[in-house]
Formats: sequence, structure tokens, C-alpha cells
Amino acid sequence: MIKREAEIVNKTGLHARPASDFVLAAKKFESKITICKEGGEPVNAKSMMRLLAECIGQGMKVEIAAEGVDEAEAVETLVALVESGFGE
Repeated sequence: MIKREAEIVNKTGLHARPASDFVLAAKKFESKITICKEGGEPVNAKSMMRLLAECIGQGMKVEIAAEGVDEAEAVETLVALVESGFGE
């Protein structure tokens, strides 16, 4: 299992469009992927509803974890997406 922390930098946090981008990127990998906000429980990063329910806003730190055959690539890709601000 590989884990990395990232900070949400886009002003609107993980609202519908960035959350959708995140979920679509996560679904490209075979690994089991979770995202966990500070003080929260890990949730399935491939579930749009679970991700939106977390209400992850700007400035919050999240931990992205993956376990499986492509775990390293999955974590690196998703952290880079978060750190890019989702193009906003």
C-alpha cells in the first residue's frame, strides 16, 4: 500500500466537476483507492457520491492511498491532479 498527502488548492474544493475528474482518473486504475480528509475515515475514491459526501474544501489536507498492481502510478497521478487545482 502506498499513501501520500495532498492539499486541496482550488477555491471550490472537491465540488461536482473536480470530484468527477478525480473519480474518472481513479477508475483508470485496477488498485483499490481511498481518499481520507483530516479527521475522517477513508472512502472509496472511485465513488462520486462518497467523495461529494465528504465535503472536502479548499485548504483541507487529504490522504490518497492505493493498494494493488498499479498503486504507485495511481497515487502519483491522483496527487498530481489534486495539486494542479483541477485546472481551475
